[in-house]
Amino acid sequence: MEIFSTLRWKQVWFFLAAMVMPTIFGCGYQFAGESSLLPKDAKTIYVEPFVNRSRDVGLEMELTSALRGEFYRRRQLRVVDQSELADVIVSGVVRSLDSSVASVNRQDEVLQYESRLNLDVTLRRREPNEILWRGQGLQLNEIHAGSRAAVVVTSSDFRTGSLNSSDVRRMTDIQLTDTERKNVRTRLMERFAKELHQRMMEMF
Repeated sequence: MEIFSTLRWKQVWFFLAAMVMPTIFGCGYQFAGESSLLPKDAKTIYVEPFVNRSRDVGLEMELTSALRGEFYRRRQLRVVDQSELADVIVSGVVRSLDSSVASVNRQDEVLQYESRLNLDVTLRRREPNEILWRGQGLQLNEIHAGSRAAVVVTSSDFRTGSLNSSDVRRMTDIQLTDTERKNVRTRLMERFAKELHQRMMEMF
């Protein structure tokens, strides 16, 4: 009797799965990174330099470079250096990049920041000239570490090896060096580029 009951439950689950799966895929859900929504003949892509409308000088070039790198790593489309060679073209306008404190410790030291990138992005086919996807007023959010997550490796204490991990955790005034600030900014642009790439490929 128990074996019969188990078999009945398995049959019910298989029936439900058969009913639900077509509904899921029929609603447009797809695995991250798929490019099935792009034209089948799209093989190459050109990323135009973004237009910068923010107060952050150089932001457009950082994002453009990071997005080109993301497409290159994914290898779903071949990145070209001229728009005339591209099947599809990405263009966009950076509106703003804002950061706010996300978390602090008991000493009110910043542990995490939340950065928000606001932009407009268009993905279009070159020939015939038609818009495939447009994201107006997109907001990309990323949480990243604050100053306590960085160690000033040029300090004499760190270079002589007199500090260990417990010492670092007890420090209360660790400042980011210029190099580390640039590294944080680079990682942030890479994260934004990864999310933007996924949105364009899935067109949402």
